[in-house]
Amino acid sequence: MTVDTFLTELYVMADDFCKTELQPAPTRPGAHPSLSVGEVVTLALFGQWALFPSESAFYRYARGHLRPAFPTLPTRPQLNRLIRQHQDAIVAFFLHLITCLHGRNTPYESLDGMGVASRNAKRRGAGHLPGLADIGWSNRLGWYEGFHVLTAVSRAGVITGYGFGPASTKDQPLADTFLAARAQPHPRLASVGERAVGPYVVDKGFEGVAWHTHWAQDYGAAVICPPKRGSRHPWPRRLRRTFASIRQIVETAHEKLLDAFRLDHERPHELNGFQARLAATMALHNFCIWLNEGLGRPRLAFADLVEW
Repeated sequence: MTVDTFLTELYVMADDFCKTELQPAPTRPGAHPSLSVGEVVTLALFGQWALFPSESAFYRYARGHLRPAFPTLPTRPQLNRLIRQHQDAIVAFFLHLITCLHGRNTPYESLDGMGVASRNAKRRGAGHLPGLADIGWSNRLGWYEGFHVLTAVSRAGVITGYGFGPASTKDQPLADTFLAARAQPHPRLASVGERAVGPYVVDKGFEGVAWHTHWAQDYGAAVICPPKRGSRHPWPRRLRRTFASIRQIVETAHEKLLDAFRLDHERPHELNGFQARLAATMALHNFCIWLNEGLGRPRLAFADLVEW
């Protein structure tokens, strides 16, 4: 579809949601915002396509091509402030899309982490996010400085929740916080989504009998994890292959987040900016699935969805 058609579909859905589902924002002193909440959510999501490798690249495109649709488009710093200000609305729209896609009606969810770099790990100095982003290891990136992002993905490829921590955070403690927040919801951690109906399938990064027992007893979260190498009770080859094929969906979802969208190009200067753009990326992923389903296309066919 054309860019105009895609934008129209996105804006109609986002604006309807913001007008009917969100609580009215408290009135602030000063001039009224130049954009409505629905317009901010639309621009935040649309700006996450990989076509725009940076915020400045997206703003140049918006200023040159989107003025007819957004005649009150503010300056770039003002737009960035509005997106950060409406981070909760973007997260709420992400959760709304899960409901529209019946994302919780799945026999299992795949849970996995990925590295997202915030700057070159070899650069000197503390960077823009000291004490928040740090050095960690990723099989894809090697040693990197940034964040460790955890996602839960349904069998259909819908992202049902996400969270993140410093790059050095191991899978098990990050998953522990994620599952705890699902078991005991907190408004500041709404992005993790709701508790899974079925079990979580995970890789060996989440191994540990003590962890699995703790998650099952305290959070009601059943975890299926392959045994360690050299285990006395190894899985048969056929089961290992079946399990690997089941786990492939989360790898595919991560590939879309990093390649189809610009998550792999994140270079945040402020934590709330990264949080808002991460929420927008997750929401855009689910919106594209929703759009493809409506068009009768394969759910994860993002590359040719928009005719740029």
